[in-house]
Amino acid sequence: MLNQKTRIKAAISYIIVALLFVFILLGSIQIVFGSQVSEAISLINMISIDTNNIKEEKEIKINTEKKRLQSYPEYGTKYGNIKIESLNVDLPLYYGDTLDILRKGVGQSSGGYFPGEGDSIKCMAHNTKGFLRELQNIKIGAIIEIDTSYGNFKYEVYNTKIIHQTDLAALPTHSPEETLMLYTCYPTNSIGHATHRFVTYSKLVQEEVK
Repeated sequence: MLNQKTRIKAAISYIIVALLFVFILLGSIQIVFGSQVSEAISLINMISIDTNNIKEEKEIKINTEKKRLQSYPEYGTKYGNIKIESLNVDLPLYYGDTLDILRKGVGQSSGGYFPGEGDSIKCMAHNTKGFLRELQNIKIGAIIEIDTSYGNFKYEVYNTKIIHQTDLAALPTHSPEETLMLYTCYPTNSIGHATHRFVTYSKLVQEEVK
């Protein structure tokens, strides 16, 4: 009987030691490779809310009551840059939201409109270093600038919101005025798939057509 109790206590001790070893190992990995692990996790996240549960749509939707551009960029191409001076952000802007595009810069959902069309613009990027990690620190009144081959557009942030990835209503396809919705995964230190998004809402305040 005594030997059995001894064996049970020894087994429990081994389990406790093993768990401590695992926690120490995970902590060491996080300290040494924290940024790399975070970036790898972020890259496997599909940021786009529009394409989570529906087939990806690659056709440009045009509201005939809104403005129309003389020409539209092809899906998957870079057509501008997006800048947030207050956050030291300057990233290439692509039309599309595939994983390949989001590895290179900011992606624009096809479920919306382009700068200058007077409607909803939906853009997203990863929350890793060099992308939109600091977006959650943006202030109301900050300026987000989109510079394209056909014009320069400046938007002023008037609201921010944390939403669930399935909350399609928080990113409407139509707006009564030109509205830029820029978002990223939230929080930035999440482990595994991030189920929420940090969204900025900005209104067009200045437009210069080239």
